[in-house]
Amino acid sequence: MPLNNSSPLDPSAQADAGSSADTVSVDPLTIERSVSLISEKLMGWAETAITLLPNLILATVLFAMFYAIGAMSSRLLLKLFRRAFDSEAIASLLATLLKIAVVAIGFFVALDLIGLQRAVVSLLAGAGIIGLALGFAFQDLAENLLAGLMLGIRKPFKPGDLIKSQSEFGFVRRLNLRNTVMENFSGQMIYIPNKEIFKNVLENFSVSGLRRIEIPVGVSYGEDLAQVTTVLQEALEGLDFIDREKSVEVFALEFGDSSINFTARYWIKYPDGDIGYYPAIHRGVLAIKEAFDANDITIPFPIRTLDFGIKGGEPLRDALPSNKTDEDTTSDDSAESEAREHSSHD
Repeated sequence: MPLNNSSPLDPSAQADAGSSADTVSVDPLTIERSVSLISEKLMGWAETAITLLPNLILATVLFAMFYAIGAMSSRLLLKLFRRAFDSEAIASLLATLLKIAVVAIGFFVALDLIGLQRAVVSLLAGAGIIGLALGFAFQDLAENLLAGLMLGIRKPFKPGDLIKSQSEFGFVRRLNLRNTVMENFSGQMIYIPNKEIFKNVLENFSVSGLRRIEIPVGVSYGEDLAQVTTVLQEALEGLDFIDREKSVEVFALEFGDSSINFTARYWIKYPDGDIGYYPAIHRGVLAIKEAFDANDITIPFPIRTLDFGIKGGEPLRDALPSNKTDEDTTSDDSAESEAREHSSHD
């Protein structure tokens, strides 16, 4: 058996081992194979691009066409919406939504042409999820927006109309996407959420252009009720601002505590008439009072009857405590007898 003369501690042997470990051999076949794979991949991409180039051009042209159609239709419909809706904000919103819808259709069609059907499905699903999340997050805003659109479509009022919604009463100034702006009779601007107007009872005083005024009045039980009716009717018909197409109405309504109560009704042109609501009431009350005074018709004060005792009561002078003494009573009696004697002698 041959013996190895090199010792494990031989420095020359360790140097030879280190030099062999640092040397890395590169296989030329491996480099060629890597370059070939990269080249094949690039060539495949190039071939795919060349194959899809007509579809890419067609998709780009188609998307541009849809974008142009959306822009043109948006401008045209904006003019129509301005005529149909009294709100500029609603008209602009509808025109913008239409443009977005047309452009989105063009985008999805373009993706389908270049073979990205999966991307189209994913985008549609993502848009649905995002829309659902936004709907829950901005539920109040979305509700007011939809209510504003419905108010703009149904048009129960227009700017300048006098409306009453719940406790708010005033003139409509404008309809926004989220609220309706109203100016009340104190000159304050009131912002009412559209959903509140859409859900609740709405009174529009400008639709008919008329408003009825009712004036209650009471007369004494001793008055001639037929005369009272005639006097009331003639007094109100003499007003120069009432609407002549509507007749003046006078009704005896009830037996009150101290009077028979009437109500007088007449109509005025409102809110575009020559007189306001409260001035019309003022003029009516003055006319009734003057007519009653001229015909000696009494408007009674409240009458209260004091009944002392459980059964039938007794006169008030007997019920009031007397501060007179017995001597005062005797002197009063003697004075009365003397007065009677003098009257008999006369």
